[in-house]
Amino acid sequence: MSLTVRPLFPGSAPSQYVEVAGVQVPLNYGDPAAEYLALKQSVGLLDLSFRSRVCLLGNDRKRFLHGQVTNNVNDLPVGQGCYAALVTAKGKLQSDLYIYQLADEILLDFEPGLTATVMERLDKYIIADDVQVVDVSEPYGLLAVQGPKAHEALLALGLASSLPASPLHFASIKNDDLGEIYCVNHARGTGQGFDLFVPTANLPTVAERLMAALPALGGRVCGWQALETVRIEAGLPRFGADMDETNLAPEPGIEARAISYTKGCYIGQEVIARIRTYGQVAKALRGLRITSGPLPKKGDKLLAGEKEVGYIASSVHSPALQADIALGYVRREHHAIGTQLAWRGEDRSGTAQIVPLPFVNA
Repeated sequence: MSLTVRPLFPGSAPSQYVEVAGVQVPLNYGDPAAEYLALKQSVGLLDLSFRSRVCLLGNDRKRFLHGQVTNNVNDLPVGQGCYAALVTAKGKLQSDLYIYQLADEILLDFEPGLTATVMERLDKYIIADDVQVVDVSEPYGLLAVQGPKAHEALLALGLASSLPASPLHFASIKNDDLGEIYCVNHARGTGQGFDLFVPTANLPTVAERLMAALPALGGRVCGWQALETVRIEAGLPRFGADMDETNLAPEPGIEARAISYTKGCYIGQEVIARIRTYGQVAKALRGLRITSGPLPKKGDKLLAGEKEVGYIASSVHSPALQADIALGYVRREHHAIGTQLAWRGEDRSGTAQIVPLPFVNA
């Protein structure tokens, strides 16, 4: 049975819902085209509190997490974050993670439905370490303010002077009315954006103040449909859609952002290092511009002639390109930029061309 996200924004009731990892989240608020334009041209406000949030406490938390994930945690100072993956000893993905180094704890932000998986995996390797893994999904919510006018929208909270300037840097802002808010520089597309981790008790107040700032900026509350369109245009894979536990960590194209080859040992490191040393992965995620046929669906086959060489992962119509686009896995021998492929589903078919990512730069 899926859970439904409680509507947070006064006067903006979702028109439709969609299931994401067992959670019913707002698909849109009545005008998906306008919501998309807000994210691209002004500012959009999203409630992402359904995402998973876990904190690591204890004196050994930093050293312990460094030995669990693919990126360098040891060198993170307070106020900075990084993107990483949690993989098995065989190099297969269990989750991707945004990791933030707080003063007294480490915050992990990741896809919904994975809290138990991530906590069980981390707990498994805690032997004599002073580390505690705590689910903080309930105490804190997550609002995303995305778009070129995101900075201006945050003036409504009095946060503009404290906004972090670099990606995945964050500031802890204490306010008598709103509690302690963690403001992260995090664009969820190719433009600008911020994530706000807000105490749950103060979430309605923060949301209301931000909503009041939106009309003057041409912004609006946005749903999942607009966010997914921007994400796919940016070529950013999402765990559960474009990557899962069957994928080796280098396959979805997160290598440059999520994997450090100089950090030393971690679970799965030997497999990932061997792939880099001895050759590429057998398949890799690629951008596909659909050149004929309807919009393909997840799982539709990609073909070179009559030979199956891959499959579709995510697809969407891009208003910016006025074209259908997709992310899909293609075998190494057929995934060069410019390659023409056919695609086929149960009752649909067409053609596609492999193109560079991101599809849209801003």
